[in-house]
Amino acid sequence: MHIIKKIIYLLVIINVISCGKEKQETNLKTGIWRGELIAQNNRIPFNFEILKNNESFNINLINGDEVLEIDEVKLLGDSLFFDMHIFDISIKAKLKDSILTGTYTKNYAKDYILPFKAVYGKENRFDNLNSTNVFNGTWETVFTDNEGKKTNAIGIFKKEQSKLKGTFLTKTGDYRFLDGYTKNDSMYLYTFDGNHIFKFSAKKENDTLIKGEYWSGKTGYKTFVSKKNENAKLPNANELTFLKEGHEKIDFSFPGLDGNPVSLNDEKYQNKVIVLQILGTWCPNCMDETKFYADWYKKNNNKDVEIIGLAYEVKPDFEYAKSRVQTMKDKLSVDYDFVIAGTSTTKSASESLPMINKIISFPTSIIIDKKGTVRRIHTGFSGPATGIYYEEFVDEFNQLMKELLDE
Repeated sequence: MHIIKKIIYLLVIINVISCGKEKQETNLKTGIWRGELIAQNNRIPFNFEILKNNESFNINLINGDEVLEIDEVKLLGDSLFFDMHIFDISIKAKLKDSILTGTYTKNYAKDYILPFKAVYGKENRFDNLNSTNVFNGTWETVFTDNEGKKTNAIGIFKKEQSKLKGTFLTKTGDYRFLDGYTKNDSMYLYTFDGNHIFKFSAKKENDTLIKGEYWSGKTGYKTFVSKKNENAKLPNANELTFLKEGHEKIDFSFPGLDGNPVSLNDEKYQNKVIVLQILGTWCPNCMDETKFYADWYKKNNNKDVEIIGLAYEVKPDFEYAKSRVQTMKDKLSVDYDFVIAGTSTTKSASESLPMINKIISFPTSIIIDKKGTVRRIHTGFSGPATGIYYEEFVDEFNQLMKELLDE
């Protein structure tokens, strides 16, 4: 009889625990949340939306004017787990009283863990946002790191309702979607796209001068000075990377995702216009470019054209690299080919393509005509956050591709 009582007691406890877990699961509220990461003693706020479809959850990460869909979401009892879109990055958090508390981890980087917290029902990065138009316009900018290395950039900012929005462009790409607010003569801009964790803080010295600070991720830090200049320009992105003297063609043999070697000498690529996309799945600017190319290829793959993504991943292990590229292909619905070309440094990319002077940016695009001659090498990518700069790139790309396809 005593044993029977023990069994009944255990069954009651198990039932209570199970009901408790079920109750916890139903307490994950759908709707808008405000998340927050702590990096270098800075709060990096962002918003996300939790959606429920039958018994599964999805998350929309909201970063300024973009929305990134996250479909790898698990709720186990009071614990929430989700990966950051195409990136090998994850958030793990405990749920209690409409508050999530946990960690943000870059799985491929050593000891890259940041505190994470989220609160339900907060629809902006900050409460009581306000902005003025005193920072509107184009700003010629110089960033300086702790070692004194300088990087030229262009800042473009615009007040939209209560927010300040914009980005910075450099010769190797842009800082993607930034938004924030102004307060008196200061501005504050942020981004979090799953990988980039940025904060900009700047003060206007006078009508034509801004001085500020820039924090990136766990350790990155720079100061910057911006001067108002509506005619600011960067070096021509089509002239920074080029074939070495004596070379006219690109030659390589890299493993495709099936492990078999891929070369431009393969029959599939003969007598076609080829776009070689040098990228990494860890690179948000590459994600922007991949979205553009994926859409363009869907509309034009009935023509004599192919795109090959040359992926340089964070680990030399083929299976790991393959899995990251396949994840990106699936999530971004990419139909063109990919190869695993090396690891994620410009040195690795340059060594793998010795006929190129130097690869200085992920992404970089090499455009080849039907005879196999390199017609253009475009360094970096100005994505949708750059507005007119993105539109100019799209127009130039479409014009060149039309010319090459008509030849």
